[in-house]
Amino acid sequence: MTTSDEPKPAATAMPKGNWPPNIQAVFKRMAPASRYLGLEIVSADAQARAVEVAFNAGPELCNMWGGIQGGMVAAMLDDVMSLAVGLDLEWGQISPTLELKVSMLAPARPGRITGRGRVIKRGKSVGFIEGELLDAEGNLLATASSTATFVTLKRKEKPAAE
Repeated sequence: MTTSDEPKPAATAMPKGNWPPNIQAVFKRMAPASRYLGLEIVSADAQARAVEVAFNAGPELCNMWGGIQGGMVAAMLDDVMSLAVGLDLEWGQISPTLELKVSMLAPARPGRITGRGRVIKRGKSVGFIEGELLDAEGNLLATASSTATFVTLKRKEKPAAE
């Protein structure tokens, strides 16, 4: 694996605004996989359950022919859809992906890639999400749909004092 001379964005100080908890969590501590993909939050609309992100994709995401490897494209779409479906989760809740379908429409190349995700339907325990990736010129690269479930993490209990 090669490394890019271009630094990946790190979780930075939270921009001003009333960000939903899941977006606040990304600003506080970005997942290593998201950092590797070059994730950058652009906007989040909790009421519309929609997000826009950018991926600053470097050559380390590419296959031997110079295109971004399909699994990396799928990971980008999974990230953007996870952010969309998580917009109305409470602290301590997560939304694991149950299924993911990706359609590759054009080769993705290194550079800035825009990702958009939106919730199609949200039930009590399952959500249905769609996402898309576009290149810097606005060309559609890939689309996806996924199903996620909602899980409340249990708090670790402190051992009883003896």
